[in-house]
Amino acid sequence: MAVTFCTCTDLSCPFNPANHNQGCTPCIAKNLREREIPTCFFKAVGHPKPTEDWHYEDFAALILAAQGDGKQDAEP
Repeated sequence: MAVTFCTCTDLSCPFNPANHNQGCTPCIAKNLREREIPTCFFKAVGHPKPTEDWHYEDFAALILAAQGDGKQDAEP
């Protein structure tokens, strides 16, 4: 099954849609198990990989920083 919108370039990953005929399902299942966000989400916001890790919190921090929230940098 071709997934034309997949932006992941890690072809060595067994979950990459290029390596099987199950589409994004194995990738999403793996990410849900590990509380992670797929590479394609990071790339969609212009960041090729996470700054710390692939976890939900890292993606949320990246989104907040991209929006110019500034709260995480605010001094007490």
